[in-house]
Amino acid sequence: MAGVRGFFHPKTATGGSSLVPAPPWYYSGDLITIEYRTEPERVAELLPEPLELADEDPGAVALIWADWQSCGGSKEELLDPVRAQYKECFAVVRCTYRGRTYSRCVYIWVDKDFAIARGFHQGYPKKLGSIHMTRPHPFGPAPRIEAGAAFGATLAAADRRLAEAVVTLREPAADNGFVNSHPMAHHRWLPSIEKGKGLALDELIETGAASFEAGQPWAADADLALFEAPTEELARLEVKELIGAYYRQVGVCWDGGSLLESGTSGASGAE
Repeated sequence: MAGVRGFFHPKTATGGSSLVPAPPWYYSGDLITIEYRTEPERVAELLPEPLELADEDPGAVALIWADWQSCGGSKEELLDPVRAQYKECFAVVRCTYRGRTYSRCVYIWVDKDFAIARGFHQGYPKKLGSIHMTRPHPFGPAPRIEAGAAFGATLAAADRRLAEAVVTLREPAADNGFVNSHPMAHHRWLPSIEKGKGLALDELIETGAASFEAGQPWAADADLALFEAPTEELARLEVKELIGAYYRQVGVCWDGGSLLESGTSGASGAE
């Protein structure tokens, strides 16, 4: 009998129904980044062993909105935009592992199923959400990427507003912030199908961009509000002090990661 094919489910005789193609994956996007400080213990509670708080500025958080176009190696999705375009909002903190500083995504919402599938492979804890951002445009009422331009961003999930922000561009900047500037330290977890057997997959991995290009980052002033919701905990990362905000257009290629260790996170496969 012939085998089934495809990088991700569903696997079929041709592989043409797979939710995502095999890497490399390519991304072009507009990013709004707001960095702030929360209580370090709120960050610590999201770091499973063997990860620890960053030595410097341990309560720093980056909340990032992104409007993406993405594709596989053939780039065919770009001409079938429903398969390429999506938005996401994600919270990033920093941590240390064996003396090295990493970034780590602790919450993330996306609005397309293929983005969830890619995220699970990469160790991102993706959930469905509703994400909207003001888009720049050189004509009409939309903001240009220039001093004084204002951009709004919102995040909702399960019919509840979780976050909203307004950033106003101030001046060109040297970088796009520091919280999301390191390789990512993520866990890939999958509970065993047998009750009481814990995790069938328990990996701590390092991942990051295989290649990266970007336009001029812009520093911005920001207003940010987080909201409580019955099934979300983003608001536990309470905004204590704003650090900075940025707008930047980027291009990224992702093509795999590396295993740091396995079976040592202490996470449970039970509820």
